[in-house]
Amino acid sequence: MSDSLIVVGITLTYLALVLWVGLRARGQENSSLEGYVAGGRHVGVVILFFILGAEIFSAFAFLGAPGWSYQHGAPAFYILAYLSLVPITIWAMGPRVAALGREKGYLTQGDMIADHYQSRPLGILAGVIGVLALVPYLTIQIAGAGLLFQAATDGLIPFWLGALLAFVVVAAYVFSSGLNGIGWTNLVQGIMMIAIAWFLGLSISERLYGGVGEMFSQIQLTMPEYLTMPGANGMNWGYFSTAVLVSAFGGAMWPHLFMKFYSAESGKTLRKVSVFYPLYAYLLVPLLFIGFAGILVFADDPLARADTVLLRMVMDVANFSPWVIGLMLSGALAAAMSTGANLAHTAAIVLVRDVVGPTMMKGASEKATVRATRWSVIGLSLIAYLFALANPASLVLLLLGAYGLIVQLFPMVLGALFLPRLRRASVMAGALVGSLAYLLMDFVWSSPLGWHAGVWAMLLNVGVVVVWQCFSRATPGGHPVPSH
Repeated sequence: MSDSLIVVGITLTYLALVLWVGLRARGQENSSLEGYVAGGRHVGVVILFFILGAEIFSAFAFLGAPGWSYQHGAPAFYILAYLSLVPITIWAMGPRVAALGREKGYLTQGDMIADHYQSRPLGILAGVIGVLALVPYLTIQIAGAGLLFQAATDGLIPFWLGALLAFVVVAAYVFSSGLNGIGWTNLVQGIMMIAIAWFLGLSISERLYGGVGEMFSQIQLTMPEYLTMPGANGMNWGYFSTAVLVSAFGGAMWPHLFMKFYSAESGKTLRKVSVFYPLYAYLLVPLLFIGFAGILVFADDPLARADTVLLRMVMDVANFSPWVIGLMLSGALAAAMSTGANLAHTAAIVLVRDVVGPTMMKGASEKATVRATRWSVIGLSLIAYLFALANPASLVLLLLGAYGLIVQLFPMVLGALFLPRLRRASVMAGALVGSLAYLLMDFVWSSPLGWHAGVWAMLLNVGVVVVWQCFSRATPGGHPVPSH
């Protein structure tokens, strides 16, 4: 049996296992909208920990993070810096969001925004921004799966087919089982990818350098620029710091994070999760090691695409057996698929609940809404798959771009939770100006001072909100959020 067939066999077996677990999680409650979206609002600590952790351990973790440390060196630690701030948002916002969701029946971020500001157009705007940011994020997962299959099977399964296999498996169990399927498959996949990440990070460093410490010693002697800021490719402190801020605040704004708050059985559950959440950041460390290991290995023949460094190290340099390569592929696919499931689920719900529901599906029954949501999972996943075929140049830059857009919801959400005097017109104008400014700076103009464009856009966003608040004579658009 050829090595490629062994790898394919292991991986297909793993995909079949994930599909079986996901479909088995389908319960009677999935026929209701609350059950399909929020798991009946009784998700416990363990499952919620793995669901929220899947937001980090994605294709970005196994491909983008090693690629970033290989290409830039020390600036890659921005990832660990922003992840250390995310638990603060879970602790501060999570219980309040969960309580409001339980009391008022919220299922999406747009529900809360539209109700608080008494403005359905504002909820639609939040939904549109959410979908526009979620689709690139989902594209990362599908593209990552395609890259993994193509490299690990030595081209036996091409990029388009590998991405398609992952897309079909994820879409099938999300379509069928909703949040319950996501939760149980994330538990299985979370354990798998954590074990694989640490095994690869430590074994590659040991095989090539004699250990992690010796690896960094050799980099310090021969290519020390990779171990200091601004790194090997001139990432200045301004971009590093603003990337941390955009990612930390943007992470708190992702619609799928909000929806997981609604699913928690209590605010206490969320605070327990926030205490253990940094463990996922700690588990990214071995993947960064792999990128650093590639700095010296490919010094004379740099990789054309940095995101492939983990694959090249495992396939061509470390001389692992095909059995280990098959497990590596399965672990990396676990990361891509667990996050992809969350994103496909959320994007479909936001599209139907916040955008289509108030417009083209007014008065639709709950059964029709659930059916439309299920089919939207398929449709949006297909769109992301088609985008993935365009072969985006950098998974990290694509993710940073999505964060820059979603962070524009921050003043709007902050007002709904903590600043009831903010007016609907103020936050809507701020979000529109911030989103437009970000898109222009990201795709048309260059960002001033080399900062992340999302920060400049956020400053404009907040500035518009403040000016509008000061000069508008309208009455406040929202009502005070009750204390809980």
